[in-house]
Amino acid sequence: MDADPSDVTPTSSNRKSSAITGSARKIKDNAADWHNLMLRWDKLNGEGFSSATNIVNMRRQTLSSQGGGLGESTSVPSDQLQAVEASLQEECSRLQEVVQKMAAVLKKMERLVETQRGIQELEQFQFGPGGRTVPLFHSWTTKDFEQTCSLLLVDFRQELKLKQMILEELAHTTNPDLNLVYLSCWLHQPFFQTQTRLSLEALLLETGHRPL
Repeated sequence: MDADPSDVTPTSSNRKSSAITGSARKIKDNAADWHNLMLRWDKLNGEGFSSATNIVNMRRQTLSSQGGGLGESTSVPSDQLQAVEASLQEECSRLQEVVQKMAAVLKKMERLVETQRGIQELEQFQFGPGGRTVPLFHSWTTKDFEQTCSLLLVDFRQELKLKQMILEELAHTTNPDLNLVYLSCWLHQPFFQTQTRLSLEALLLETGHRPL
C-alpha cells in the first residue's frame, strides 16, 4: 500500500501503546487499517476517474471520425485514428488495473470484518451472550464495532460492483449523455452516503485515533 502522510498507524502518538492490549489493541489496529484503506480507495478512485475521462474523450473522437451519431464526421488520418485507438486500449487497461486494485482493497476490508467478528465471538465465549459489560474505549460495545465495520463493507461492495459495471460499459457506449452519467457515478460514488464517512470518523473517535 502506498504511504500517505495522513495515514493513521497503530504506533502513532495518538495513543498510549502500553495501555492497550488484547481485544482493544486489535480493534484499534483495525480502525487504523480502515482509515488507511479508505485513503487508498480514494486515491484509486481519482486515478480511475482520470482514465475514465480519457476513455470518454477518445471514444468521442473515434466516433466523430466515423460519423457515429455525434454529428458530422470529421476527416482524421488513418494513422492518427489508429494511434487514438491504441491509446484507448491503454486507458481501458489502466482502468481495469484500478478496478482490480480496488477489489484487492475490498478483500482486505473483508478480512478486517472477519477479525472483528472473531473478537466479538471470543468475548461472547468469555463473558456470555451479552459480551463484555464494560466498554473497551468510551461507550461502544464490541458488537457496535462489528456492526459499523459490516455496514462500511456493504457500501464498498456496492461501489465496487458499480465500478466493475462502468469498466465493462464505458468504452462501448455510443451515447455521450450516458458516458457523462458513468463519469459522474465514478467520481461521486453514490453508494457512499454521508453516513459512510461519518461511520468511519465515529470509529476513529471511539478508538482514540481522533481527539474527542
